[in-house]
Amino acid sequence: MGMVVMTYKVNPDSDLENVDTDAIAETIATLRNDDYDIQAIETKPLAFGLKFVQVHVKMNDGEGLADAFEAKMAEIHGVGEIEVLSMGLI
Repeated sequence: MGMVVMTYKVNPDSDLENVDTDAIAETIATLRNDDYDIQAIETKPLAFGLKFVQVHVKMNDGEGLADAFEAKMAEIHGVGEIEVLSMGLI
């Protein structure tokens, strides 16, 4: 089985005020386990003082693993839209 590297853009929930993207990044870091090797998490500027979290993660190329990781991130308080920026096999 191969490995896949994915880069996600995690936007704050637009329905909430004062979402702490640093807290979101810290919580995403706790998702690291045997299935998900989180290689980098960065908080980046979006626009007008807003920020988003960029996540680089390596995982097995198994069925449903990417969807499960996205679902875990979506459960974090303050997370809005999650977008896949890139995906590649290694």
